[in-house]
Amino acid sequence: MDEINGLIYGLELQARALSPQYAETNEVRFFIATNSLKPTNQIHLVEYSEEKSQINSTIFEHSFGEVWKLNANPHDLYEIATCFNEQTSNGIKSKAALLKYGENADIIGKVKTELSWQQEEVLETEIYGEKVKTVEFHPTQKQSLACVIDNKVILYDRAESKTRQAAEIASTSSSSKHLNHPFTGGKWSHHHQGQQFVALHDTFIKAYDIRDNNHCAWSIEDSHGQLVRDIDCNLNKQCHFVTGGDDGFLKLWDCRMPKEAVFARNDHAHWVWCVRFNTFHDQLILSSSSDCKVLLTCAGSVSSEAAENINPNAITSLENTQRKYLDDGLLHTFEQHEDSVYCVEWSNVDPWIFASLSYDGRLLISKVPKQYKYQIIL
Repeated sequence: MDEINGLIYGLELQARALSPQYAETNEVRFFIATNSLKPTNQIHLVEYSEEKSQINSTIFEHSFGEVWKLNANPHDLYEIATCFNEQTSNGIKSKAALLKYGENADIIGKVKTELSWQQEEVLETEIYGEKVKTVEFHPTQKQSLACVIDNKVILYDRAESKTRQAAEIASTSSSSKHLNHPFTGGKWSHHHQGQQFVALHDTFIKAYDIRDNNHCAWSIEDSHGQLVRDIDCNLNKQCHFVTGGDDGFLKLWDCRMPKEAVFARNDHAHWVWCVRFNTFHDQLILSSSSDCKVLLTCAGSVSSEAAENINPNAITSLENTQRKYLDDGLLHTFEQHEDSVYCVEWSNVDPWIFASLSYDGRLLISKVPKQYKYQIIL
């Protein structure tokens, strides 16, 4: 694969949903979902072979509707959750489904026809609202789901088939201009014993303790000048999150110091749709935008790999003084897309490989440039 240009996998339909196959531990795999008004959409499970420098895929039908969000189950290799639009006589409603394929469909690239799902379950979301933004699998509890619906965060206990409302933003109040906006997304915090769900609300970031209904554990007000679009949790450093917003900024936060971001960059020319920490080397951050670009940024000074965080017993003082660290700032701009890039995701298997997806259906498999890779590992 060309290190600069990457490897392209093209879809016939528009697309804006991407997720690594988190439960896969050996192969570099990603799920892609199409976003077309045609009756039947598709889910592509793609596998990148570095040895052969090629991409193979298996295609599943998605008959429910156009997919706006896709997440893979980190505990089950064969299961995903999709958020999709369904056209009804009363207009368009957003719903969510859990889809599972069989082991016989796991031979990537061998089947040329569209496959059906072994199990399909549409979640009961209509009693809570009409717009489902995301379904998030809990990072450690296999039977727990969080679903963001309108102005609510709903918890699903799959083992007991129970649902519970964890948070709700009031729809009417004269005290804040933000209350008429629903939640725009959210994620589980990998810290705080897995008891917090972090929701995005206009320019606010709100973390809710799920043990107590509507208990806001911490919040960041006016995190961005405009709508905050995405958030990701740093798995390697406690209380650190990264956000992207419509103001074009990428910002890193320590939730214990919510008044000001600990790191900020404004290198995008339009809305930032997706931000991701590298789970192996958290100084590396990917961001994608509707400016058609993917940016690789270094935030080494506030990462777990910062010089002051190095264990003095792990390396000698001579090695520590001679080691070169990447400078903070923009490292590389990937400009191979020709449309808005709604998603970018690191491989959960190889720390130097990532995928980006633009609205025109172009999936790009790329690598961290070698000069930065070697500067980190040598």
